[in-house]
Amino acid sequence: MESLGEKLRTTREGKDISFDQAGKDTKIAIRYLQALEQENFSCFPGEAYITGFLRNYGAYLDLDVQELLSLYRALKIQEQPIPVEQLLKRPSPLPKIAIGTAVVLLVLGLAGGVVFLIIDQPKNTGVVSAAPKSPVEYTMSGDTFEKQFFRGDTILIPVGSDRVKIELLNLNEAATVQTPGGQIVLDLGQEAGTALDSNTGLRIKAVDFAKNNPDMGVRLHFELYNSQSLSDSRETPADTASITAQSVSTVIFSSPNPYPFTLQSNFQGYCMFRWEILLERDRRERKEQYFQRSEELSIQAQNGIRIWTSNAQAAKFQVIGGGRTVPVEIGGAGEVVVADIRWVRDDENRYRLIVSRLESGNT
Repeated sequence: MESLGEKLRTTREGKDISFDQAGKDTKIAIRYLQALEQENFSCFPGEAYITGFLRNYGAYLDLDVQELLSLYRALKIQEQPIPVEQLLKRPSPLPKIAIGTAVVLLVLGLAGGVVFLIIDQPKNTGVVSAAPKSPVEYTMSGDTFEKQFFRGDTILIPVGSDRVKIELLNLNEAATVQTPGGQIVLDLGQEAGTALDSNTGLRIKAVDFAKNNPDMGVRLHFELYNSQSLSDSRETPADTASITAQSVSTVIFSSPNPYPFTLQSNFQGYCMFRWEILLERDRRERKEQYFQRSEELSIQAQNGIRIWTSNAQAAKFQVIGGGRTVPVEIGGAGEVVVADIRWVRDDENRYRLIVSRLESGNT
């Protein structure tokens, strides 16, 4: 019978998926994926992270999540130390009176040592503590930057002839970052964007941190992008001249800042389905696949997704993001539909996640 780590590794390798690809798709740090396959659970911040990441990784690999959790619990039981009394093959040869006397003498000795330390301790009402860590100021030199940040640390972002300062204000249940546009609160693995000027935006992601343990810091990832392209895409799809958007669109979410979302598709019948990630520099993929009844597909994106389906009613769609799940309708039965699900910026500088149907002659 395969062990937990072997099952994860052989399944991933059988699907020809690299750690880098799995990390991008699941939004789980690569070192945690490697630790799961190596059955090295000491690097996780807590039990909830292990079971949570194991659920997500198992679902991503199309494995039985309950079986994986059972294998993990079996490993934990094997790691429990055997009680000392079970290791003793025979009772101590010392008489009970001698043991009792030794215990009493030991207690008296410890008590005397404590009294001596208290009396001998110098009178000092001050509390001795470690010297506070001095805040560090970084400077971003390219389009991306990633570093471990501690409370008070800052980074200077060159924007034109100016430099914009971003500061880590607080770190407990979540990471609070001060930006020119206001405070951004990031949970583990969450990403948010902020505008630095009329043309430049900044994405900030909390890659890794231990909740309620600010001394460990948070690993923050910064990435510059052209915010004008996101604004200009309000009514025009990206990179496709043969497709024009209809004037009517449906708003799914509204937020001061865009955030990652997931499109979940549950197929009700046979369907040809194509999808494309929009406005992401490192994910320019376009995939298509035939799906059958009861099959599922989850697509994660930062900015937008373009979908094409041979039958708009062959699947039930829902969008998950910001702690909410919203069902989405894109067309009628037997209808061939092309649609964008993407963030756009309105005239009040707020962002809306919309579903916008497109017209195409030969997409």
